[in-house]
Amino acid sequence: MQTLGKKRRIQMIVVAALALVVSTALIGYAMRDGINFFRAPSQVVAEPPSPSEVFRIGGLVEDGSLTRGQGQAVSFRVTDGGASVPVVYSGVLPDLFKENEGMVGTGRLINGVFEATEILAKHDETYMPKEVIDALKEQGVYQEPTD
Repeated sequence: MQTLGKKRRIQMIVVAALALVVSTALIGYAMRDGINFFRAPSQVVAEPPSPSEVFRIGGLVEDGSLTRGQGQAVSFRVTDGGASVPVVYSGVLPDLFKENEGMVGTGRLINGVFEATEILAKHDETYMPKEVIDALKEQGVYQEPTD
């Protein structure tokens, strides 16, 4: 009679372990499309990602590069001081979006041009995303804001 109880316990442990492995695999599979890695323009130029990879790019909008096209189309260059990447976007830009200010965009790099699906801009005069600050510090162009 005890061997039947042992078998049941072993079966339950095996089933629980199998359920844990399957659920972990399903969670990982579901999250693979929801993770967007951040890259600075210097990283994008040094190691261009594949055209199918969605990622975030951030830096400063290069001075004199903002061009408005037909309708809601806009193009500009984003820089971290070491390199700059051309960006195209079709949509309404945030109100605080302007040249020489921080921005983060989500999209794909296709033929050397970042095609953005979303553009975010700083929300006040001192805010800049941490990733952008880190990338600018790496290039030696970041200056602490003065109060």
